[in-house]
Parts: sequence; C-alpha cells; structure tokens
Amino acid sequence: MSYETIKYQVNQGIATLTLNRPDVFNSLNEVMHAELKSALKEVQKDKSLRVLIITGEGRAFCAGQDLNDRSVNNGDEKLDLGESIERKYNPLIKTIYNLEMPVICKVNGVAAGAGVGIALACDFIIAHEKVSFIQAFCKLGLVPDSGNSFFLPQLVGMARAKELCMLGDKLPAKTALEYGLISRVYPLDTIDEEVQNLAVHFSTAPTYGLSLIKKALNESVNNTLDEQLELEKNLQRAAGHSSDYKEGVAAFLAKRAPEFKGN
Repeated sequence: MSYETIKYQVNQGIATLTLNRPDVFNSLNEVMHAELKSALKEVQKDKSLRVLIITGEGRAFCAGQDLNDRSVNNGDEKLDLGESIERKYNPLIKTIYNLEMPVICKVNGVAAGAGVGIALACDFIIAHEKVSFIQAFCKLGLVPDSGNSFFLPQLVGMARAKELCMLGDKLPAKTALEYGLISRVYPLDTIDEEVQNLAVHFSTAPTYGLSLIKKALNESVNNTLDEQLELEKNLQRAAGHSSDYKEGVAAFLAKRAPEFKGN
C-alpha cells in the first residue's frame, strides 16, 4: 500500500513504520493520523509479523502535532481539542501500547509533545546519543496528552515528571536513560545496526508468550497483588497451551536451539 506521510515495510517478520514528513519534523496532521491508523491495522492483521519498529525520516523522530493543521488551528474560531484527542491521539497510543508483539521505537532525532507519547507507548525506546525529548505542551498553555501524563510519573517519578511537563526543558538522551525513561542509547553510527539486531532477535522469539508478558506488565500498573496473581495464573494457562511452549520444552530437553513460530 502506498502512503503519503508514512512508510510501511515488511521484511522477514519485521515491520517498519516510518513517519515521513521530514520537512516539518514528522509532525502529525490529519492525513498522517489516517495513514497510521491504516498501517497499524495491517500490523494487527498480518499474522506473519513478529515485531514492529517505529521511527522517523530525516532529522527528527516526531515534533508532535502540526500546528498548521486546521483541525487544531482555525484562526479565531474556538476549537475542541478534546475531540481531536479522543478521535486521533487516544486510539493511536492505545493501539501501539496494546499491540500483541514487541514494539521498538528508534528515536532518530528530537521527540516533542505527542512524539514523546508515541515513543513511550512502545516497549523499547532506543535513541542515539544526540537526541532530546521535550514536553512542549506547557509552552503553548496546554496539558500533556498522548499518554505523557500517564507514562512519565511511572517511569521517572512525580517530581521529575512535573519538572519535565511544567518547565518544558530539553531532556538529553543520556539523562533520559539515567531517569529510566528509555531503554538504550547508542552512537548515531551504530543505532541502526543495534535496532536491527534487536528486531531480528524478536523475529525468532516466542511472540505469543511475549504478548502475554506485555499484558501482565501493562495491567500490573492498576492491579492489586491478588488481581495480578489471578492474571498471572490465567496468562500462564494460555501460554502453556501454545505451540511455542511445547517447542521450547522439546528444544530444552533435546539440547537444541528452539524454532519458535510465534503462536
């Protein structure tokens, strides 16, 4: 399928979704939202896929909302930004967060506003060492959206979350790593290879089991211990019925490398 504002490629179980408006730092407009929705539906439908990489074209990962888009800037007319959030951003973040496969975000350049939210919805955030993360909402008199107010306090603590959101200062990649906001930082000349190596690893991993791990960890945020133990029981039951579990045990007993099919 041909897209105008994104690129979508599949190779040996690895899907790569690239935000492709480099002239405006891959900021999001109505067309990009529609195309992201379409591409993510393809990801959900394609049972051959084992891992998704999300990245950006050019010098930026994503600068957030395109403020020239009429859906958020219509002159003096009052706009319902809540409607825009409900219709576009909330479904996007929830879809990425709940994908039943590992999702790697390769942050190739600055991430600001909703661009940070997209990254935080992924399972692994890998950035090169010159990248910065910016909570730009306060500069416009707005509230962090796209999951930022949910993810940040969990990852960096309330004090740092308030500092990032209410000051809007740049957060360098190395500091973001120290804070626990992102997974790994690499030099610019090695990040592509490192991300590819991780994607290849997941392309041969037990995808179904990994999806259940994601579910367990995601739901632990709001569960009591009793609720989480019950969830673990039910997920383990489901995992134990999978062909990947049978293959994993067989490979262990035969002292050979497993050949997981992802189901």
